[in-house]
Amino acid sequence: MNILVINSGSSSLKYQLLDFEHKVVMAKGVCERIGIGGSLFSHSNSNGYKIEKEKFEMKDHRDAAKRMVDALLDPDHPIIKSLSEINGIGHRVVHGGPIFSEPAIVTEEVKESIRQTYVWGPLHNPANMMGIEACEKLMPGVPQVCVFDTAFHQTLPPEAYMYGLPYRYYEKHQIRRYGFHGTSHMFVSRRCAELSKFKASSLKLVSCHLGNGSSFAAVKGGKCLDTSMGLTPLAGIIMGTRCGDIDPAIVPFIAELEGISCKDVDRIMNSESGVKGISGVSSDFRDLEAAADAGNERAQLALSMFYYQASKIIASYAAVLNGLEAIVFTAGIGENDPKMRQAVCDRLSYLGVRLDPEANQVRGKERKISAEDSQVEVFVIPTNEELSIARQTVEMLDLDKCSVTEKSQH
Repeated sequence: MNILVINSGSSSLKYQLLDFEHKVVMAKGVCERIGIGGSLFSHSNSNGYKIEKEKFEMKDHRDAAKRMVDALLDPDHPIIKSLSEINGIGHRVVHGGPIFSEPAIVTEEVKESIRQTYVWGPLHNPANMMGIEACEKLMPGVPQVCVFDTAFHQTLPPEAYMYGLPYRYYEKHQIRRYGFHGTSHMFVSRRCAELSKFKASSLKLVSCHLGNGSSFAAVKGGKCLDTSMGLTPLAGIIMGTRCGDIDPAIVPFIAELEGISCKDVDRIMNSESGVKGISGVSSDFRDLEAAADAGNERAQLALSMFYYQASKIIASYAAVLNGLEAIVFTAGIGENDPKMRQAVCDRLSYLGVRLDPEANQVRGKERKISAEDSQVEVFVIPTNEELSIARQTVEMLDLDKCSVTEKSQH
C-alpha cells in the first residue's frame, strides 16, 4: 500500500510517498517559498531521478500540491501511474489542543475542530490546514488522516499537565502542558520496546528527542506520563535558539528594562536565545564543539548547560516513572553526537547507567550503546516521523473500517 505523508508549513510543503508494506520511500520532495516569490521545488525518487531547487512559482499550497502530484505522475520518471495508487494521505498537524488525543480521519467536522485549535498553534495549524485542503481538491476520494504532534502526550495526568495558575485560565482557555514531538517520541518508544530486554507492557523509558528543538518524554508501557515542552515548544531544555525553562518574571523584567513589548521578548526567547544566544557562535552543535575545542569559553558554557539540563530532566523522569529501564537518544543531535550522549550519561551513573564507549561511537544508526553491566539500557534509535505518520494513517483507516487492501484492489 502507498501512503503519502504531507508536512505543510506557512511557506513550505514537504512530502514523502512510502511503500508502507516494505518501508520504502518511493519519492520525496519539498516546495519552498510558497506565496512569497522565488519559489523552489526539489524532488527525488527511488529510481535515482532528482530535481534540485527548480524555480517554479507557487502562489499558494494548491500550486505546490499540484507540482508535487505532477512530479509523482511524471510519465518520463514513473513512480505511480495514477493517483488511485495512493491509498491514503497522512498530514502532520502540530497542535491538537485539548480536542485531539489521537489521529483523525479528515471530515468537515474534523476540519472545523482543527480550526478551533488555531489559538494554540497560530503559526503552524493554519498552514497544516492549507495542505489538507489542497490535497482534497487535487486528490478527491483519497482518504486523509491528521496526525497531531501533541496527541501522544494526551495521556499525561492532571498533576503533570496543569500549571500553577488560577484554575479559571484552564477552564476558559485550556492553558496547560501539551508537549510536542509526539510522533517522534511514539516511534522511538515503540521501537525501544521491541529492542529492550524488559517487558514492553511496563517498560519505563525516557525518550530524548534532541535537535535544534529538543524535548523529553517519560513513557511507561507505551503511555506518556510527562514531557518537557509545554503550552508551546519554548519550554524545557535550552535549545538551538530557544531559551527553554526560565523564571517567568524575566519576561516583564526585560520588557521594562529594555523598553520593549512582551511580544518582542517572546521573539527573543524563541529566536535569539538558547545555545546560540549563550555562545554567540551558532545554534549548530557541530559549530559549538569546534569552537569549544578551540578554547571558546562561551561555546563550552552553552554545551555544559545543555548536558547539565538534559541529565537533570532524565533524572527527574526516573522519579516520575518510579524507576528507569531504558533511555533513547534520537533526532539530529541525539543520533549523531557521541560526546553529548557520554556527557549526559556520565551524570546518571548513580542510576546504574553505563555506556560502552566503543558502541557509543555511532552516528545515525540504530544501536544499543550501554555497557553489558549497565542497569539501564541505552539506545540510539533514528527517528522516522514520516513512517510513524504513515503507520498511524494506516491504523486509522483500518479503525474506520476503510480497508486499504480493498481500496488497492479497485
